[in-house]
Amino acid sequence: MLSIVIPIHNEEPAILPLYDRLTAVLEGMHKPYEVIFVDDASTDRSFDLLANLVETDHRLKVIRLRRNFGQTAALSAGFDEAQGQVVISLDGDLQHDPEDIPALLAKIDEGYDIASGWRKNRVDNAVTRKFPSRIANWLMSKASGVQLRDFGTTFKAYRAEILKDINLYGELHRFIPALASFYGARIAEVPIRNVPRSAGASHYGLGRTLHVLFDILTIRFMLKYITRPMHFFGSLGLMGVVSGGSVLFYLAIHKLFWGHDIVEEHGPLMVAGAIALVVGIMMFCTGLIGEVLMRTYFESQGRRIYAVREIRTRQEPHVTDGAR
Repeated sequence: MLSIVIPIHNEEPAILPLYDRLTAVLEGMHKPYEVIFVDDASTDRSFDLLANLVETDHRLKVIRLRRNFGQTAALSAGFDEAQGQVVISLDGDLQHDPEDIPALLAKIDEGYDIASGWRKNRVDNAVTRKFPSRIANWLMSKASGVQLRDFGTTFKAYRAEILKDINLYGELHRFIPALASFYGARIAEVPIRNVPRSAGASHYGLGRTLHVLFDILTIRFMLKYITRPMHFFGSLGLMGVVSGGSVLFYLAIHKLFWGHDIVEEHGPLMVAGAIALVVGIMMFCTGLIGEVLMRTYFESQGRRIYAVREIRTRQEPHVTDGAR
């Protein structure tokens, strides 16, 4: 079974054309499916149109959020409600072509856990969208170790069990492949068409680039140090303690053996050394607190730090008494 998850926010002109095209593609595949629209508190008639469609199609489900929580929360709500073994997400503005769904599913059928769309020929503005996106994708690829050329697109197919290992918050929906790589997900990239918006305005702009950079730093930390924060903070603490301690030791030698007035002759250096030492100790303490928090989180939530792809065992033949 397929689950199609579509977050929307004020996409009234695109809803009916998207529904018609999506239904035509899915029915042509001859597989059971469900379509889940998540209305992120639209202020136009988007929800009314979807509510009318629900009355005519039992495979359609509409989730309406209480307020505008953002795309990540909308996707998370759809993923939680999805019943399919394969979940496909796409935007509701018709910039994602439903006719590309079979190409994504083909990669899943080949054994990949995630099939990620790649907008090979983007139609966005070169200054405000293409160039910043290219830089962000390159940074994300280097930070996560996942070789994708387009992290930003929502158009992806997932095995459902992969999504169960990932908790989404903030604006991390674009980094699901990177988060899934922590659990060993196999990821493939599939070229998809990128068409201009037929109506409405984009909800993204140049102003979000800085947010993406912060998210990249977050992902880098989560992938490398989430289960061992002491390795990160401890390294910083060690540098602070060694450098600050060395400076203070050097000044103490000058004071004891040569009688120099440390405050008058090396006041700034003494302050810098003391600050480095204190910061180093604080980093150590932060690392220890992080270790306690991580252990408390994983143990109290029943979370695992691993994911099992499959288990195989040899079945011994059953011997009856009459065959002995």
